[in-house]
Amino acid sequence: MAQILLVDDDPLLLEGFEQLLQDEGYEVVTAASGTEALDRLPGLHPQCIVMDVRLPGMDGLSTLKAMRSSPSCPPVLIMTAYGTTDTAIEAMKLGAFDYILKPFEIPKVLALIARAVEAGERQKAHDSQGGETGEESVCLVGSSAPMQKLYKAIGRVAPTDVQVLLRGESGTGKELVARSLWKYSPRADRPFVVINCVAIPDSLLESELFGYERGSFTGADQARPGRIEQAAGGTVFLDEIGDMPLSVQAKFLRLLQERQIERIGAPNPVPVDVRIIAATDVDLEKAVQEGRFREDLYYRLKVVTLWLPPLRNRLDDIPELAQALLARHAAHIGVHNPGIEKDALGYLASQIWPGNVRELSNVLQKVLVFSDGSPIRRSDLLRVQDFDRHAIGGDAAPAEGSTNPNPGNSQSPAGETRLDSAGASGEPEASPDADRILEPLIDPLLREGGSAFDRCMDLMGRAVVKRALEMADGNRSRAARMLGLSRPTLLARMERYGLRVETRIR
Repeated sequence: MAQILLVDDDPLLLEGFEQLLQDEGYEVVTAASGTEALDRLPGLHPQCIVMDVRLPGMDGLSTLKAMRSSPSCPPVLIMTAYGTTDTAIEAMKLGAFDYILKPFEIPKVLALIARAVEAGERQKAHDSQGGETGEESVCLVGSSAPMQKLYKAIGRVAPTDVQVLLRGESGTGKELVARSLWKYSPRADRPFVVINCVAIPDSLLESELFGYERGSFTGADQARPGRIEQAAGGTVFLDEIGDMPLSVQAKFLRLLQERQIERIGAPNPVPVDVRIIAATDVDLEKAVQEGRFREDLYYRLKVVTLWLPPLRNRLDDIPELAQALLARHAAHIGVHNPGIEKDALGYLASQIWPGNVRELSNVLQKVLVFSDGSPIRRSDLLRVQDFDRHAIGGDAAPAEGSTNPNPGNSQSPAGETRLDSAGASGEPEASPDADRILEPLIDPLLREGGSAFDRCMDLMGRAVVKRALEMADGNRSRAARMLGLSRPTLLARMERYGLRVETRIR
């Protein structure tokens, strides 16, 4: 029999509500104040709490906040005669399952309580199996063959001091691999410094990396060591190195060759002792051919190259990965980890994930924000995420779209050892007419190699969003409805595709 804790200071309402719920087959425990409810709660195991917002002493919202601080708090329904926006928003912000407006219609209230009790029962079942902790989720996760191969490679490379180049698609976890290499290295007690070459403007990158002397340029009132120098004895992770300007590449080459840096305006080089781990999703071979990346730097970087497998090549890892990511987000946000049901895990494992682990992580973070505290179901995922362009249907594996120019080969173009595995082939079916129309657009991208799949999807996505905005005469809300997206999602897509939010598209 499901147990409900009923909290209200009105004895008549308390008695009547108690009788109503008992007639429905529930075990009812009552409390006349928030303080009494908190005192009684440790000795109870309710599947649901129904509580008035106006209580003597500690009000309902304050009591809710105190209850939600416990990781095992069941779903809480707030009753109020004042259905103000502030009350509703505050209740939901504090983690209420829902709220009930007085006077209420009994059938609707009973249906809402039934849903809350069901959610509470699922939560209890999950808790009894033991949940994930946030601490466990900070490491690399996955037991698939590609990940096992990667773990072995990390184990061999980490204790050495060789330079490592991490390659693979965006969102595959290159920084996590870099941190693992640092964690298991002799330099683990020294700094780990992350530098994103794209996040720093080209005009500032040199001074940020190498530092400068006093008076070397306007505003340089005092000497400042660069971030590489600050990492003395430790490890520097240079992300997006494929986008490093040519003007900086020469100085960086000197660092790799001579273990020296040149501060801007300094008469003499400065010796440094750091380990360099670099990462990129850029086709470096193509960049070298086009003169965008120095050939000598390319060969200096790739002493050891680790290829990170895309998520579509290790779909078996998704259940474990999703649970770990959910635990991590719950710990970060400061909410109870609701867990995730099998149907939701199966649904996640049926998607392509062109954004790889980062995309999966974002989806789980979003669904957690809107969670009612019960274990996440497939329906919860469908409510918060547009999977239309990712769905592959059935159990078919997605088409290969790796950044590796020669997927499936044991050797990369320059002969470095690959440490990922090729994925299975298979694509969603499309109509013959659509295939013929799209071929002239797709073929050049495929011939270029690299991340052809992502670029094709971005090309199509940009065209669809742009056309929807044109048809909606620049009205973003109307365009979002046409696309089946939320307005914030549309704005994010516009930003991604270079369709400026402030620009009216005609």
